Parts: sequence; C-alpha cells; structure tokens
Amino acid sequence: MNETQAKDELLDDGLVLIEKRKSLSLTPENAVFFPSEGGLISLRLTNEKGEIESFERVAIFRAFPITSPEEFLSVREVSPIKNEKGDEIGMIRHLSDFDEATQKLFLEELDRRYFTPIIQKITAVKEKFGYSYWDCETSAGHIVFVLNNPFSNIRAMLDGSVYINDIDGNCFTVPDPSILDPASYKKIEIYL
Repeated sequence: MNETQAKDELLDDGLVLIEKRKSLSLTPENAVFFPSEGGLISLRLTNEKGEIESFERVAIFRAFPITSPEEFLSVREVSPIKNEKGDEIGMIRHLSDFDEATQKLFLEELDRRYFTPIIQKITAVKEKFGYSYWDCETSAGHIVFVLNNPFSNIRAMLDGSVYINDIDGNCFTVPDPSILDPASYKKIEIYL
C-alpha cells in the first residue's frame, strides 16, 4: 500500500488500525473516467496533493438509488472479496457534471448493477407458510419470485411508482400501477 492509501498503526493490544483514504469530491477537473480494455471503468485521478493516481478498475454505486438515481454516485475501488464494496475513492455530486460520453459510461455500469425489470402483468400471488410467491411477466420475461413480508418489501414511492425487493435481493418496479390490467392491479393494490 502506498502512503495515500493507508497507514497501519500497531496498538498495544496487537490490533492494527488502518487509516482509510479520504473520500474526495470527484469532478471533471480532477477525475477522468474511461473504458478499460475489458469494457469496465478506469479512473485517472488528480488527488489533493496534485499527484496522479490511476485505478485500473472502479465500481460505481448509487448512494440513493431510488430517490436520486443521478446524484451522489460513490466511486469505489473494486474489492477482491465477492459482494463487498471496496474503499471509496470519492463521490460524484451530479451525473450531469460530466460530459455525455462519461455519463453514458456511468449509466451502462449502473444499469448492470441495478438491473430492475418492470412488472407488466401479475399472473398470480400465493401466500404459503408466511411467504408470498409472485408469478409475473416483466420487461425481462416471465419470472417467479418470493417475498418474506410483502408489507415491508413493497414500497410505494412519492411519484406513484412501486419498488419490490424479493428475498434474493432482486428489485422489480411498477412505474405506474394504475396502468396495469385490472386483475394485476387488484393483486398489488392491498400492499399500496
């Protein structure tokens, strides 16, 4: 690890504290994002000391994925541990601060990370042993998913859209429940 990444400090009881890097505000002036050879995102960063840091691969996460999908984007190092977020390099305040090509690069990454099929029709909802089994037609095809508590995992948003999180962490959306066919609407209405 280099000096800007972390300093280890050995305590009296043998524990090691790691000083994490300071998260920076990322702007077009200090951060240049570009596609890597493998189609991922690389970053060339000018840090607060004016030094250039290069990151072969970075991951982009939404801090507020539902309410502010194009604001507060966390740029992180990629963790070697599966499903673990790496250390934050910095935060992008507005997606629109960057040029069109960079925005496209971000949106492609975010669309992969936050894949959210749109529910077009609810064929059946069955309750069994405290679980709710949903059989639906979505923008990604036919799917059956399970909810362990529909009243906690179905959220109506202020704009009228509905987000559903299943027990596997998958997310589905209904942009406007009122345009569902009457039978589908009746199946979701009680949770709204």
